[in-house]
Amino acid sequence: MDKIKNIGRYKIQALTALAYNFHIPNFFKGKIYSGPTKKLCLPGLNCYSCPGAAGACPIGSMQAVMGSKKYKFSYYVFGMMAFFGVMFGRLICGFFCPMGWFQDLVHKIPSKKLSTKKLKPLRYIKYIILFSLIVALAFIMGDRYEVIPPYFCKYICPQGILEGAIPLAIKSPSLRLALGNLFNLKLGILVATIILSILFYRPFCKWICPLGAFYSFFNKYSFYQMDVDKDKCIECGKCARVCKMDVDIRKNTGHLECIRCHECTKSCPTKAISSSFFIQRSKNEKSK
Repeated sequence: MDKIKNIGRYKIQALTALAYNFHIPNFFKGKIYSGPTKKLCLPGLNCYSCPGAAGACPIGSMQAVMGSKKYKFSYYVFGMMAFFGVMFGRLICGFFCPMGWFQDLVHKIPSKKLSTKKLKPLRYIKYIILFSLIVALAFIMGDRYEVIPPYFCKYICPQGILEGAIPLAIKSPSLRLALGNLFNLKLGILVATIILSILFYRPFCKWICPLGAFYSFFNKYSFYQMDVDKDKCIECGKCARVCKMDVDIRKNTGHLECIRCHECTKSCPTKAISSSFFIQRSKNEKSK
């Protein structure tokens, strides 16, 4: 599986975004695809309302069905997310999420880059969002709605306005006239996300995304794992210095924030870092 890094992460991300949104003609028609594949949950964050979207966003689907009168609990949606988590962990974030790719591209805009190491406590926001907004709120409000309103998608997620509202408004004069305060709010969140993504590496993934929070719980136990050969490691610290997710893989190969981007693998002078399925971690590995 080390060969995955040699293919080119940006190429894989681009192909993934295209595969998620391959109904390209719908962008010119101003219509949303509503065929049978829309019932399938895609592994990464991709707006259901994007004109070209071929499948459903897992976070939107989870909010819509978990705890509602109609579904009570969707084993299908949760099962699909758990399957991707068990197989890959946050490799999904690193390679197969269009929102992650968007932030990676924006971060390439020339500017002074700021570190997030001193902002580590902000990581916990995404877990608060995951449990309070999506899980707890679903059970609290489940008796009121046939389908729970997707609050995260509606009020927070910038992917919706980027992939859905803006493309649809461009093609629909009537929709443009109907845009109001909610659109302005989401547009402000998108602009803030873009600005922060220029300065910081993946601020949305680090601090806000509940899907990344969900997959992070599988990082220590997923079939796909990172590994550090202690016999080869010379403790030079290059892997920790190049990691934009503020992870020191020498201390914890299953760190919750590791998106398996392989920047550490490429930087290692002794090739001590590798990845594969079914790696057994060292018993003396320290947790951070």
